[in-house]
Amino acid sequence: MKAAPTDTESMLVEAARNGDEHAVRQLVQKLNPRLFRVARGIVRSDAEAEDVVQKTYLLAFTHLHQYRHDAAFSTWVTRIAINAARMHMRSERVHESYDTLTDTPATGQALAADPFESPEDGAGRQEAGRLLHDAVSLLPEPLRLVFLLREVEDMDVQQIAHDLQMHPITVKTRLFRARRMLRQLLEARVQGSFHELFPFDGARCASMADRVIEGLRQHPSWP
Repeated sequence: MKAAPTDTESMLVEAARNGDEHAVRQLVQKLNPRLFRVARGIVRSDAEAEDVVQKTYLLAFTHLHQYRHDAAFSTWVTRIAINAARMHMRSERVHESYDTLTDTPATGQALAADPFESPEDGAGRQEAGRLLHDAVSLLPEPLRLVFLLREVEDMDVQQIAHDLQMHPITVKTRLFRARRMLRQLLEARVQGSFHELFPFDGARCASMADRVIEGLRQHPSWP
């Protein structure tokens, strides 16, 4: 029986254990924004982050027997994403280097336009969004990761410390340094919210669910 849209996370996980593809899709769509931003906080481009997220889901759903409910499923998968992203970076350092200054937001992922603003204001806001995206991309990985979790995912310091397995004071220190560095990069040129940074929704979100399902169907351990 397919899991209903109102099922809790734990019920969806149990359904996924039994090979329920609908439950997998719901979990993927629920976790996509956080996992993409976690991965993007570590790797150097949107494309790399998307690859890491897909790998994370395949690892998680083919190893559900290892999930013991001692933490939220989202926390468990977040840790897998962090490890996958860091392994990816170690591999990339061995094989080739990337210029993060050339990384740009994925097509169609710019800050949403206001239908009531003038073309001039809209163009200025889009440019500010690109500037902000690029500035966050330039933060060192340890600063970028905690910044995205705090300012974009709205996680509190204790949650971040728990998920990243570090001391809360370390989280606070990195947040302070990240904000200071961004102020230096942006000065007074950017206004507005950080909440639209590195979005992962719409067609990209649905496509991720399709790819995860296809990968699971080909995996020998999937029910």
